[in-house]
Amino acid sequence: MKNIHPPVARAILLAALTALTSSVALADNSATVGGTAFVNKGLVGAGRIPANQKDKFGETFGSGSGMAIDQQGWTRDANGYKGTLWLLPDRGYNAVGTVDYRPRLNTLSIEFAPVVPGAAPQVGNEQTGVKATLTDSLLLTDNAGADTTGLDPLDGVRAAAGDMPILPEANGKIALDNEAIARLPDGTMFISDEYGPNIYRFSAEGRLMSATQPPAAMVPMRKGTANFASNNPGSGAAAPEPKNPETGRQNNQGLEGMALTPDGKTLIAVLQSAARQDGGDAPSTRQNTRALVYDATDPSQLKLAHEYIVPLPVFTDAKGKTTVAAQSEIVALTDKTFLMLSRDSGNGQGLKGDTSLYRSIDIVDVSAATDIAGTDFDKDKSAAPKGVVDASIKPATLTPFIDMNGGADLARFGLHNGAPNDKDNLSEKWEAMSLASVLDPKLPDDYFLFVANDNDFLTQDGYQVGAAYKAEDGADVDTMFLVYQVTLPGLTTHASQ
Repeated sequence: MKNIHPPVARAILLAALTALTSSVALADNSATVGGTAFVNKGLVGAGRIPANQKDKFGETFGSGSGMAIDQQGWTRDANGYKGTLWLLPDRGYNAVGTVDYRPRLNTLSIEFAPVVPGAAPQVGNEQTGVKATLTDSLLLTDNAGADTTGLDPLDGVRAAAGDMPILPEANGKIALDNEAIARLPDGTMFISDEYGPNIYRFSAEGRLMSATQPPAAMVPMRKGTANFASNNPGSGAAAPEPKNPETGRQNNQGLEGMALTPDGKTLIAVLQSAARQDGGDAPSTRQNTRALVYDATDPSQLKLAHEYIVPLPVFTDAKGKTTVAAQSEIVALTDKTFLMLSRDSGNGQGLKGDTSLYRSIDIVDVSAATDIAGTDFDKDKSAAPKGVVDASIKPATLTPFIDMNGGADLARFGLHNGAPNDKDNLSEKWEAMSLASVLDPKLPDDYFLFVANDNDFLTQDGYQVGAAYKAEDGADVDTMFLVYQVTLPGLTTHASQ
């Protein structure tokens, strides 16, 4: 080997060390699934909507239970990115039982100025990278144009009619607890809910067009009859008997996650945690939930194509017990893979518990999983008795990807997980996700992953259903956005919204 001048040698060594550090960092922030490497480049933006924001109807704006970004209108210029985002609230403020909140969809204009991955924002602007401005609010109505409601359907069942299956009903209105949205290019949208748990299709004007009921194994049953109550009775109403379903989805654990694949041909929906008969009757055994994969080539008539058992993450709680993290949202990458956000509960800003023990976005792969669609597991046979998966079933695989509680990533944006339990501590419920392209020809596989919280309408200046309110214990929780830059090889431009 030829002699190398010492300064040159030092430069070569420094370059080699830099390359090594970069490769280690990449390895630490990447996940390989099916031979494909997915990379998390970290948090690149954050933003807030004030807790006391009012919507078009003068009611508290509130939660982000579902989110969709307009892919066709997403643009980039020298100042950053602009676009339209739809944010779906759930059933309204219900600290003491549910209320007659009219389900709706909010439209936001978004301006986004990301920082370079790994860089720190300008001091004083840590949480202003995402600027969201409310531009419209749309009420969701039934197929006759009548109001729907967020009230708990304690004993209400609307009879099947035409192409509509039986539906949850309260005070003569279809009851909706909306959790996820997938928007099509024509403006129609799929919305999943907790109560059914059903998948609804609404027109661009917000009118119900169709409803898809899941397999019988997921329909909540009490005393041998479909009963859609969630044990959140409104004022003066009695609790259901029994309080929990005997089979089917657990109370408040419906189709929490739902998304269209980028080509718009497949719709995937996932129960928040295991069905009652699959171990969902206990927090420690509710790990094995179900993913429903629908053929959506004809949006007017979804067809169940596949169904898989998906293992939810487990973690050790503050008392040393193994606990299951329920999933809160998904983003479909292909008809075989999807991102899944799972979290613990009871901890975060606005609550007495301050430190989240699990809040993560993982990658689910069903490529080698057993397809149970149309089998006895869709009827009266348990897929995971007492939480143990039936020997004939191979579950999907779960690969860790983004730790949302990562301290260094949050700290760059003035945020944290845990004490002090102030406005910069992440709130409990992160339930909405959507992708938007980085629009960089040099980074064709890079996307911004927007994540938003469900703040449960917690504010000290609230107004809903004709009355002002203040959340308990002084809670005042903003609606927030976190944005990660991720590399997701193989995705095409989203045909859907």
